[in-house]
Amino acid sequence: MEVFEAISGRRSVREFKPDPVNEGDLRKILDAGRMAPSAGNCQPTEFVVVKDQAIKQRLARAAYGQTFVAEAPVVIVVCANVPRTSRRYGRRGEELYCIQDTAAATQNIHLAAYALGYASCWVGAFDEDAVAGIIKAPSGVRPLAIVPIGRPAEKPSAPPRRRLEEIVHEDTF
Repeated sequence: MEVFEAISGRRSVREFKPDPVNEGDLRKILDAGRMAPSAGNCQPTEFVVVKDQAIKQRLARAAYGQTFVAEAPVVIVVCANVPRTSRRYGRRGEELYCIQDTAAATQNIHLAAYALGYASCWVGAFDEDAVAGIIKAPSGVRPLAIVPIGRPAEKPSAPPRRRLEEIVHEDTF
């Protein structure tokens, strides 16, 4: 699939078929996340792949009852190993760079999943401490996104987008 097709065609899907995610495809999806850029190449991103139904249900509860999280065959919790970036960049690394880095990895995961025929949804509304406890995150590792992945059981239409002319500013705002 061509990259621009993936960017324009991907949707946030919240209904999944029970079909398993092929392990080779899952590895490609995770590798796409790994290949995302990171500040100073610190690579703070960590992935927790969850297939256990009981753990997925706990994650759904920690995501304020978003039950579709538990319905996906696979859930990836994208985390930032904050010290990996803050050691080099201090407070800015802790408060910004590691978050940008994991966001880039998360977007790559979405695009790779879509290119392979899967659907996903970026879940950011969750109790971070609860999720950290569920996945047994070590100290300094923050869960920043929950990404359920599976074959789509729905096909959402494209949401409206602002026109390019509304958001592009040349030289100054």
